Amino acid sequence: MLALTCALQAKETIVPDKQVVFKTVGDVQLKLHIFNPDGLKPTDQRPAIVFFFGGGWAKGSPESFYQHSKEFNRIGIVAIPAEYRIRTLHHTTPYESVKDAKSAIRWVRQHAAELGVDPDRIIAAGGSAGGHIAACTSIIEGFEEEGQDLSISSKPNALMLYNPVIDTTKAGYGSSKFAADKQTELSPVHHISKGIPPTIIFHGTADTTVPFENVTRFKKLMEDAGNKCVLIPFEGKKHGFYNGSYYREGATDDAFNITMEEGIKFLKEIGMVNNLTGPVRK
Repeated sequence: MLALTCALQAKETIVPDKQVVFKTVGDVQLKLHIFNPDGLKPTDQRPAIVFFFGGGWAKGSPESFYQHSKEFNRIGIVAIPAEYRIRTLHHTTPYESVKDAKSAIRWVRQHAAELGVDPDRIIAAGGSAGGHIAACTSIIEGFEEEGQDLSISSKPNALMLYNPVIDTTKAGYGSSKFAADKQTELSPVHHISKGIPPTIIFHGTADTTVPFENVTRFKKLMEDAGNKCVLIPFEGKKHGFYNGSYYREGATDDAFNITMEEGIKFLKEIGMVNNLTGPVRK
């Protein structure tokens, strides 16, 4: 297992290198919290991972992926926790959240040259509802923000999902957020087709929020369609197990460390972290 070297004790020890506004809707400005690996140059063409926080499309914070971001920086990846519209702040629905996730991926690809990012190595990642909107960027067609340049793809090149909402019907999570005749409209498991990018999922077998059955079904349907999907089960773990000690008070880094190790292994297997110029830990 990777020896994670950053001792994270206080929140003020982790801050992004910069924040940039990627989208303005009315009087709402949404920002990307950008973490750059050491020695990054605009010409580097590094891979980038864009994180979407969990919270039932209603609450949450990009800080939930700050610890992950610093760790991915250590192997030379540009890490970008993203803001998106949520119900408690913006009185929105999952539809707006999905539109914002697509906008974030598109913005990173559009600005890849100035970010030092390879536009063909963008990973969408997220936990719970954030995992849902990350998956939607790749799987759900349409639901793009009006007025954006659709010639620039909002689809990532890989997915990394942490106990994701993957079925929005009564068999999964979030059915009450949708009209009865629209419960599958944003439900990734109901829209699987050939050509979805390589995907890794981390999920607790005892999750009572998003049933483990949802991701096992998703994995089978992905593979039946000819797509690569790796599922890493965490025996006996419940929802939110992947958060490390930085964000979740009282948590250990045991599960966090495993997700980091397996996530990096997966990205290497699919060629997403080849030819990095940043420091790679052994």
